[in-house]
Amino acid sequence: MHAALIWLIAALTIALMLLRPRGISESVWTSGGAILLIVSGLISVPLAGKAIARGFNVYLFLTGMMLLAELGKRYGVFDWLAALAVRGAKGSPRRLFTLVFAVAVIVTAFLSNDATAVVLTPAVLAAVRRARANPLPYLFICALIANAAGFLLPISNPANLVVFNHIMPPLVDWLAMFLLPAIVAITVTYFLLRSIFRHDLSGECNGHVTHPPLSHTGRMVLYGMCAVAALMLVASGLHWNLGLPACLAASILAVFALVHRDESPTLLLRGISWTVLPLVASLFIIVAATEQAGALNILRHAVQTASAWNPASGALAVGAVTAFGTNIVNNLPLGLIAGSTLRAAPVHLLMQKAVLIGIDLGPNLSVAGSLATLLWLMALRREGIEISAGRFLKAGLILMPPTLLLTLLAALLTR
Repeated sequence: MHAALIWLIAALTIALMLLRPRGISESVWTSGGAILLIVSGLISVPLAGKAIARGFNVYLFLTGMMLLAELGKRYGVFDWLAALAVRGAKGSPRRLFTLVFAVAVIVTAFLSNDATAVVLTPAVLAAVRRARANPLPYLFICALIANAAGFLLPISNPANLVVFNHIMPPLVDWLAMFLLPAIVAITVTYFLLRSIFRHDLSGECNGHVTHPPLSHTGRMVLYGMCAVAALMLVASGLHWNLGLPACLAASILAVFALVHRDESPTLLLRGISWTVLPLVASLFIIVAATEQAGALNILRHAVQTASAWNPASGALAVGAVTAFGTNIVNNLPLGLIAGSTLRAAPVHLLMQKAVLIGIDLGPNLSVAGSLATLLWLMALRREGIEISAGRFLKAGLILMPPTLLLTLLAALLTR
């Protein structure tokens, strides 16, 4: 009876988080679900506390990345990058598509997919509007590459930390596992997305585009962001947890920028979406409750069954199920459960790779798939743009399945 109630509350919470009735924030629904599980006694307070503590590294990493993203936004780094791409396009929408795509890959790889979804999106929108280009292809770049490039580096997607957590492979091992699949995912996404929007990329875009120079503080932030990204790669290479280095380095950069401008930190801190942290903490509690209700046993049995097959067939099946599953329950909670399963039931390395690829790439099917896509939709709403779930799904059905298949096949080649 208790297990059934836990599953019901978890399913209802995830549904409300995705649907956002009355426009109420996702974090309100997830926090409400977690609190309901605690007050009803379906999960004990000590277990809930352990679940929250389990995400400590993720909270620190998210805080560091959000702080870096806000610094880049506040001091014009993202506006400068977007304007640089528009200027380099020289009136060609197709060249602009390629340049914006390249910028999105770089931002995702080194600053995480949330930075691409939340901060780069409005900067790209403002730039392409000034260029008098149809903004839709470029906005879809920001959403889709945020997921497709999410496993290029360990720091590219918070979901990577959720899946691997304390067993995160060192950088050299990570690149050996994921570099080729990530290149395949990015390349296939580029060509399919360009094909989908080929009619929107015809003609010219000749609007007046200024290329705002970076202020001295902006340059400091840009160089600092590069230094933080390098530090994260070193930390990954040394097999450290990434949360604390990310948070400390971003905080130090913020202090330098604020002191240089003689500014209060208030406005900088107000610009950060702090509600993401209780949302993630609540998901840790909900996932712990579902684990208590048998979720781990179900997934462990499924993984063990697939492990008994031919390794290639098992990896393809697990990757596909994981990828499509992200669009039902969102990749963050599914990643939490999948990560716990991988730690509880050691499996072939190929299976681990397939799970992570499914968690990162699967959300390109629908708007419900990842936190980054939900944040992208929120960023667009603030700019007065609505992209329907059906419009996204139409592109996702063309793009995600072949990209997933080719990426998983590339992963088989790297084992």
